[in-house]
Amino acid sequence: MTAGRMLRRSLLCWLALSPLLVLVIFPFAVMLSTGLKPIDEVLAWPPRWLPSHIAWRNFTDMWVAADFGTAAANSLLISVLATALAIAVAVPAAYAMARLELRGRGLYRNFLLVTQMLSPILLVLGLFRMAAAIPFGDGTLVDTRTGVVIIYGAFNIAFAVWMLASYFATIPRDLEEAAWLDGCTRAGAVLRIFMPLALPAISVTAIVTFVAAWNEFTVALTMLRDPSKLTLTLRVVNLVAGRYSVQWNQVMLATLLATLPVAVIFALLQRYLVQGLTLGAVK
Repeated sequence: MTAGRMLRRSLLCWLALSPLLVLVIFPFAVMLSTGLKPIDEVLAWPPRWLPSHIAWRNFTDMWVAADFGTAAANSLLISVLATALAIAVAVPAAYAMARLELRGRGLYRNFLLVTQMLSPILLVLGLFRMAAAIPFGDGTLVDTRTGVVIIYGAFNIAFAVWMLASYFATIPRDLEEAAWLDGCTRAGAVLRIFMPLALPAISVTAIVTFVAAWNEFTVALTMLRDPSKLTLTLRVVNLVAGRYSVQWNQVMLATLLATLPVAVIFALLQRYLVQGLTLGAVK
């Protein structure tokens, strides 16, 4: 294929994707435009798409009003630890389901799928009472980041096991058996042969788990009370809830910045994301 034909093909592809691209970018453009407007232009009629001048002070005002730095650190810590917990439990469980002959394995897989139909809202009262009954430090797991991490990890373990087991089953057993013949133990074969092949699926599962923990609201609202432990979702809502006057430019900026970590993770791990979604499709 000549360079000219490749260029025309690329232009046609971008032209076909342009409506979808505009649809995806439009909400973020509106949030950025609103966040940079002076407060008197946010609700002006007729609306102004672009601010008359950029109000950079909105960033500092939002950062202080939402305590954005502390909330972002809390969300990052909770999401990373919850993801690590879910993956640490799910990987050996999924390997056992994919490689070992277990009685009732099909029934157990269906059970994992059914658990995903339960909303956290249905369980949050019971989870709160359980956390209040478990001693932790000088009190209980209520109003602790540890309690939220455990709950987030537990919620995502079933999904992680179900997703990883399906992928692990597509990895040929012959590779591990060849390692055994060369004198490698089962654990050694898993670490040296199996895990590198399973890395794309583990990465995809970790991304989905991280995003679910980052965006979760109900459990955090129920479990956390101390302002220094609140997550970003709670802080963004607090900019609106119970306010007589809402500073929408601050709300838009906080919402926009709250999406950046997820966007960065997708950008850095998109190679693994694509591999995890495509590898195993053809066995």
